[in-house]
Amino acid sequence: MGRPDKKAKKRGIRRLFTWKKLLGTFFVVCLLGMGGLYAVYVMVPVPTANAEATMQSNIYKYSNGKILARTGEINREIVGLDKIPLPVQRAFVAAENKTFYEDHGVDVKGTTRAAWSTLTGKGKQGGSTITQQYVKNFYLSQDQTATRKLKEMVIAVKVDQQMSKGDILAGYINTSYYGRSAYGIQAAARSYYGTDASKLTTAQGAYLASLLQAPNQYDWTSANATGRKLVEERWNYVLDNMVEMGWLPAAERAGLKFPVPQAPKPLPGMEGQTGYIVEAANQELMRQGVSEEDIKAGGWTITLNIDERKQKDLVAAVDEQLEEKLDREGDEKAATVQAGATSVDPKTGGVVAMYGGVGATQHWMSNATRRDYQPASTFKPIVLASAVDNMATTQDGREIGLNTVYDGTSKRPVVGSDIPFAPENEGNRSYGPVTVQKATNSSINSVYAQMIVDVGPAKVKKTALALGLKDGQDFGTTPAMSLGTMGASTLDMAGAYATLANHGKEITPALVKDAQHRDRLADTVKQSGEQVISRKAADTATRAMIGVVQSGSGFRAAGDYQAAGKTGTSENNRSTWFVGYTPELVTAVGLFGEDTSGEIARQVTLTDAIEPGRAQGGKTPARIWGAYTERALNGGSDAQFDLETESGIGGGTEPTATGSPTATEEPTEEPTEAPTTPPATTTAPTTAPPTSATTAPPTPTRAPTTPPTPTREQPTGEPTNTATIQPPDIAPPGGGEDDTTPDRTTQQPR
Repeated sequence: MGRPDKKAKKRGIRRLFTWKKLLGTFFVVCLLGMGGLYAVYVMVPVPTANAEATMQSNIYKYSNGKILARTGEINREIVGLDKIPLPVQRAFVAAENKTFYEDHGVDVKGTTRAAWSTLTGKGKQGGSTITQQYVKNFYLSQDQTATRKLKEMVIAVKVDQQMSKGDILAGYINTSYYGRSAYGIQAAARSYYGTDASKLTTAQGAYLASLLQAPNQYDWTSANATGRKLVEERWNYVLDNMVEMGWLPAAERAGLKFPVPQAPKPLPGMEGQTGYIVEAANQELMRQGVSEEDIKAGGWTITLNIDERKQKDLVAAVDEQLEEKLDREGDEKAATVQAGATSVDPKTGGVVAMYGGVGATQHWMSNATRRDYQPASTFKPIVLASAVDNMATTQDGREIGLNTVYDGTSKRPVVGSDIPFAPENEGNRSYGPVTVQKATNSSINSVYAQMIVDVGPAKVKKTALALGLKDGQDFGTTPAMSLGTMGASTLDMAGAYATLANHGKEITPALVKDAQHRDRLADTVKQSGEQVISRKAADTATRAMIGVVQSGSGFRAAGDYQAAGKTGTSENNRSTWFVGYTPELVTAVGLFGEDTSGEIARQVTLTDAIEPGRAQGGKTPARIWGAYTERALNGGSDAQFDLETESGIGGGTEPTATGSPTATEEPTEEPTEAPTTPPATTTAPTTAPPTSATTAPPTPTRAPTTPPTPTREQPTGEPTNTATIQPPDIAPPGGGEDDTTPDRTTQQPR
């Protein structure tokens, strides 16, 4: 009985879905679709030029409302196709649209393929023809919507009918954005190769054509290793397509070499610190979701947190303490010194001052935001904060605080680590039993190397990231991390210390206070957040750094204000730092050794570059910090730190027989080297804490008006016990003043 019913049902379905009915339905759908497309074609006109074709200025203001800069005018000069060499024209076609001369403005196959790739999760693919991209650039917006895409296709078909292929190609090449604020091939040719478009070579034209896929990522001078690899692959792809299409002889293609572009030169008006600040503000806005195209289109009024007076104070301090003492033109070593600084309000997170270098038209890369140098011993307070926050103990079970006693013997192998490590102290000096306070004052490597093992490198890294440092900059979880072996900028370090100054409540530095367009507002950085480490941990680190300024390696930063800070000098003396704060102001100052005489800049030592001997964080960086802070605080301040630390743990007192400097001895600063392969050990330190470990914490006192003048200081400012110790220009792997990891091979662009 069941079978006849099934057969009947099948016959019924077949009658309903016959091939004739299906075919008829298909034709009806096609006719309706064609009719709909025709209606769209008729209804969508070719519009006038869009707003981007007549771009506006952006206005950047100081926090007080005074205008810092006006930017955003189109950097474009239209050139006819007859001024662009034929091989260069063909490079753009080979890069973007090989069917350009045959299609009718739209590549149906390419569009379908791109849509299918997106729908199936294989990633976005470009399916637009050169005509479509020209239409998008000149007539439409950059919105990624289906409506805009449909309009683009319809208008492209009409434009293809109304304009010649030559005019369309010229329009496309002249309206496209190439990065470096360059719109059009003429501006791009001048920006990247210092020549007119008419003089571009085939190789150079192929690079400019390659740029259009990702202008910022593919800019050779600022691209990372991945970006450089991708743009070289893209460049080769363009040339191979030209060979395939018969536009470039294979023999000529084989002889072409990648044309490395020149360093970027900012637009007029970006001289001095202005260019650095404007670029940093733009980058911050892009991180907040504003597209680069939107910023370049103009119409923004951007109010910064930059305080006009403090900005001038910072520049004056660098000029006075560094630039006026350097002969950059006559001394090759002096020419390698780069200074960077960032100053932050620890209550709000506002970046009130920034120093990016000698001038944006002379050294384009900002020394305030670059992350390719190591922060060295300025990382040690973060290790201490992590120890207190995690209630860490020593190998023999003693809670870690400022009065905890460690073995300060130079080259002492760490205990409890699977990775052997035995860093050398400054001048290979051994201190014997010392408190953590003393170890912070004198930046004793052996103590902090053991401390990070006691806490756990992974926990310390977690603390560092919570404080605002960025992952991915050689941030390995090893004992060597205690000496600041990762990459960090002055902006990063100022933010981390601002959170410490704010009692462990997150502070994120923000350059942009407000960004308004005529029809919308941009999101700005959330400058304060949650409690990321305990108040006790943050305040303990602050108390330790008060000691650094009052009687440690940072004494040159002292003034008529209470201050906390830490010095740092990295591997092979390539960077030297002072990062510190008062209750009102956090400032990070860094000096970096960079040789820009070659095609690609490289890191070099600062030894003998600023003054005879080693550059140290307690010298020029501390002097810059002190000179700026004194100006910024109008000569001084009565403000005091409000600290909460436990008695006996956060006290900061120390025994007198542990290697502390006497009243006439200048505190030592940074260590120099660690052995490449330190011996392992399994024996824990046996030193017991002295009786003073339970001393109650002293009330913080105001720092002296003028820093102490040790009687044993040499004329050069070097302490007696280190004046004759000079490191080799190239230390063995693992040797570095505050850094015990091998050199990083990454080189930065000029």
